Amino acid sequence: MSLSLGQSAGYINNIENGVNYPSMTVFFYICDYLGISPKEFFDTETLNPSKANELLSEAKGLSSEQLDHLIAIAKGVKK
Repeated sequence: MSLSLGQSAGYINNIENGVNYPSMTVFFYICDYLGISPKEFFDTETLNPSKANELLSEAKGLSSEQLDHLIAIAKGVKK
């Protein structure tokens, strides 16, 4: 990942260990590399942000009744 971002091989490891912090530009590159938004990066409650976004994208355009069914399914799965 470090090399894909145009950084040295140990760059991400240094961030993980608190040795370095990325610039805002590199932070945005990291989010882009991971396929998530900065908001999703800091969202610790969503276990799989890319899948949640995919579900939300698929839900757009559904009728109210269809959304109610989807919500009921989600609630049932969480039990």
